Amino acid sequence: MILKQLRLSRHISQEQLAQMSGLNVRTIQRIESGHNASIESLKCLAAALDVDVTTLNQETFMIDKRTNDWQRLPLFLKIWFWLNLLQVRPERNTAKRAEIMSHCAGFIFCCLGLVNEAALAGGLIMLAVAYFYSMLKWQGDKYGIWYETEAAANTST
Repeated sequence: MILKQLRLSRHISQEQLAQMSGLNVRTIQRIESGHNASIESLKCLAAALDVDVTTLNQETFMIDKRTNDWQRLPLFLKIWFWLNLLQVRPERNTAKRAEIMSHCAGFIFCCLGLVNEAALAGGLIMLAVAYFYSMLKWQGDKYGIWYETEAAANTST
């Protein structure tokens, strides 16, 4: 069920969704963790999220390039997401790993810059790359563009 992905793409907390749908927060938590939901609960959630009940029963959620979220994304960010380590479906964990690796490499090269001037330049470039990846994560969160696998969605509750 893609309830969590839909909720996150609309920047709504579980408490807000519970209030909008008239359901209990615990009910939403159970549904997001993979338990079955009654048809009445699905109807309430579908109405609150302005989707069909059949949409809630989908197993995966991919951003359609015709959706408003993707359309509102600036061109340079669309290109950046597409180049997110050459993934068609950008994942936040990949951007996070690239940011951490760039920070580590930048720090190491800056330390080596005490001995070699070229290493300092490389370190500064790697730190700039890390900064751009942090901006990518921020924009991805802002526009709700990340594609999450089921395992990642279940662990990030």
